[in-house]
Amino acid sequence: MDLRPTAEQRALQAGTRELLTRCFGRDRLREAVEAPALDRALWRELGAAGLFALRLPEAEGGVGLGLPDAVLVFEEAGRALLPGPLVAGELLAGVVPGVATGERVAGLCDAGRGGEVVWEHPGDCDELILLEDGADAHGRAFWNAPDWPVLEPVRSIDPLTPLARVTSYPRRAPRSLDVPRLRREAALLTAALQLGSAARTVEMAVEHARRREQFGVRIGSFQAVKHLCAEMLIRVEMARSAVYAASLTERSLPVVGAKLLADEAAVRNARDCLQVHGGMGFTWEADVHLHLKRAWLRVEQWQSGGKAEEALAEALLSSHVSE
Repeated sequence: MDLRPTAEQRALQAGTRELLTRCFGRDRLREAVEAPALDRALWRELGAAGLFALRLPEAEGGVGLGLPDAVLVFEEAGRALLPGPLVAGELLAGVVPGVATGERVAGLCDAGRGGEVVWEHPGDCDELILLEDGADAHGRAFWNAPDWPVLEPVRSIDPLTPLARVTSYPRRAPRSLDVPRLRREAALLTAALQLGSAARTVEMAVEHARRREQFGVRIGSFQAVKHLCAEMLIRVEMARSAVYAASLTERSLPVVGAKLLADEAAVRNARDCLQVHGGMGFTWEADVHLHLKRAWLRVEQWQSGGKAEEALAEALLSSHVSE
């Protein structure tokens, strides 16, 4: 299996980075931190660029690409800390009219088997689809129309990601959607976002180590800092291999492993990046804390760390018993 992106895929990734640098640079990122409401103009711009229609057939106005291509694009979105329900936009582009072009905003929430449901709530979402386990393995998907669920605002650790607790929702006739596939692909795309963030914090740590001086020398010459940055890079490459492989197989177990590795890389790299930056890394003006807070949040979304570990352990034990 060749995990290396093709020339066309590298061009797609480079084009995405250029697009996000232009439409969501650092100034716009900081504006979003101060005012976290979803930027509809930015959302329409992303839709016009095809960000949400990557996997729609060309006959339906889409780009006609595959899941590996979407993973590369989402890696860049994670690197830029792009806010908003990106995973829902990508997965529901062919389900909710107007989502593919960015004219409408859709949300996707996983209720699982009940209990507390916290949703990434952009504030002015047009449609909400809630996934719930059913009597069979397929599960059910409930549309919000015509009644909205009852929402209770929740304080989010990530200033770029407003949250709301779904206290109740109407259980009307479920929509015919492939719930296991939606959950699997949502976990993989979230892993790609984590991968992009982890890769960016490596860059930030190296850039700072090359500039910052202590005792008359740049801190990048200290062996401890070199080892820290090297370990960060190793985590990124391990997570990248897992995420890319899972996008090619599209199987549940590789996706679980990819999400675990990407979560670990995003959280630990952000922490190590803080260490390299020293005291200034903890300040509000620095961007390092934004990556750490986003990483903590994503760990709990679409196959949380604990659930992923349990699923992986169960699959490995089942495989051992069958042998």
